[in-house]
Amino acid sequence: MQQADDQREADAALAERLTGIVVAASASILAVDFRDCGARLKADDSPVSRADEAAHRTIVEELARLAPALAVISEEAAADWQGRTPPNDFLLVDPLDGTVEFLAGRLEYTVNIALVRVGTPVIGVIAAPALGLLWRGTVGYGAERLHFAVGQPTPRHGDPIHTRPWPQDERVAAVSRSHFDPSTEAFLKQVAPVRPLAAGSALKFCRLAEGAVDIYPRLAPTSEWDVAAGHAIVLAAGGAVFAANGGLLRYGGAAERFRVPGFTAWGDATAARRILG
Repeated sequence: MQQADDQREADAALAERLTGIVVAASASILAVDFRDCGARLKADDSPVSRADEAAHRTIVEELARLAPALAVISEEAAADWQGRTPPNDFLLVDPLDGTVEFLAGRLEYTVNIALVRVGTPVIGVIAAPALGLLWRGTVGYGAERLHFAVGQPTPRHGDPIHTRPWPQDERVAAVSRSHFDPSTEAFLKQVAPVRPLAAGSALKFCRLAEGAVDIYPRLAPTSEWDVAAGHAIVLAAGGAVFAANGGLLRYGGAAERFRVPGFTAWGDATAARRILG
């Protein structure tokens, strides 16, 4: 019991350090003008900009200073892990999730950091730099939302958040603004009546965790660093996340280039198990 309590305390302390790091990364992004940010396509045809690269540098430098013992897998340096197996504990980082939104001048982009332990995310921190909002969760410790301003001290504690029960009437479903796919559309018909709420980036997990949304399905392949931090926050807030086939969603798949085949995220874990069978 004492060991478990000590682990939760250590995780909560790490969440505090990660909070400061995502705020610093937010400042790096906000210093870049989206209209003149050197945007280009990577080898996988996804966009990248100076804002992505600036946030990546900030995060890597701060993690080396504040959490040097933890391995880091970042979207902008994932190739470094080719042929390697991540350790039991490692950090998954998306320095700028929603580059498409950033380049379009929309505010729905985020900075994501998650601690993964033995394949499961246990800490998640997500900042929305343009909104001045930050969500964080530690599994077994709870989740909260904080307001922040670059250059100002970040509050140590925010407002507790929790997912909401599955509604008997219309449900609200978070859907991707840029990556809505036919499989996800078909799934939403199975849980109708549903009102879709389009958003970019990992903000969809955050809205689910704070009880504004009931379900977030993404049944097309995506990258682990897009999902892990939101997964942890939803779990910490009382929800559940499952793989596309209804099984556990696991992280650290270097052989699969850190890709997951899809997932469903739920505010009400009991309803999720009942519906998924």
